[in-house]
Amino acid sequence: MTSADVAVSLCALAGLVLLCSAARGLLSRALADTGSAAHAAELVSTLQLCCCAHELRLLAEAGRADPRLSLALTYLASVVHALTSAGAATNPCAALERAYRGRLAGRRALLAVACQLAAAAAARAAVLPALWGLGLSEMHARHGMRGFPCRSQIRAPLHAAAAAELAGAFAAQTAITHAHAVGERYRVHAIAAVVTASVYAGGALTGAVFNPALAFSTQFLCSGSSFLELCVVYWAGPLLGTTSSVLLFDKVVPMATGMFLARRRPPETKKAN
Repeated sequence: MTSADVAVSLCALAGLVLLCSAARGLLSRALADTGSAAHAAELVSTLQLCCCAHELRLLAEAGRADPRLSLALTYLASVVHALTSAGAATNPCAALERAYRGRLAGRRALLAVACQLAAAAAARAAVLPALWGLGLSEMHARHGMRGFPCRSQIRAPLHAAAAAELAGAFAAQTAITHAHAVGERYRVHAIAAVVTASVYAGGALTGAVFNPALAFSTQFLCSGSSFLELCVVYWAGPLLGTTSSVLLFDKVVPMATGMFLARRRPPETKKAN
């Protein structure tokens, strides 16, 4: 991999973000009175996320990029995605969490998940092959000549791989839940830092996806693992991780704190007759 390949990939990433931002703006205005603007945002934002993740993965695998560069790009991509996603969940776990908290109706949450999966499939089946087929760099041309192959990133026993995805999703959801404690201008960077640290910790085991829709795009058409293994690692793992974080901080911690304070509270003295 040459510096020219890196430069072309960065330009491709910037172009994808700009095109998706323009599409989001146009669709938001066109569908403002139909009630479908939120679903359009889910489609476009998830498409942007999946396309950028594919390009970063190709950049890392094709040239064995410096891990420090890969982590820096992961952090940058996380920040850009958070700033440009227009409030879209882009993650089935996040959509279900919003439904649980009452911020999203159940039917709309299911529609959001359907939009995310549709965008994930479109990114892998249509958008990326068209982009890579342009042969923008030698790296893209070589990848196109081989038929855009990919191999499963599960490099650990099934239980360890699922635990890695669970832990990453738990860390990401916990950071999002407690991001209000960080100043507004630093909130996105704090979450991106947690995501990047989780990618560093679990990337060698599973590629560190933590998002069922993103995994559906980047992992489910790759060789090397069965469909059931992929479902356990990339769907059950993140779902359990997100659920564990939500229940821990919504139910367990408040209950334990209340019991602790009740035990430390001095007994009330009886009033004199």
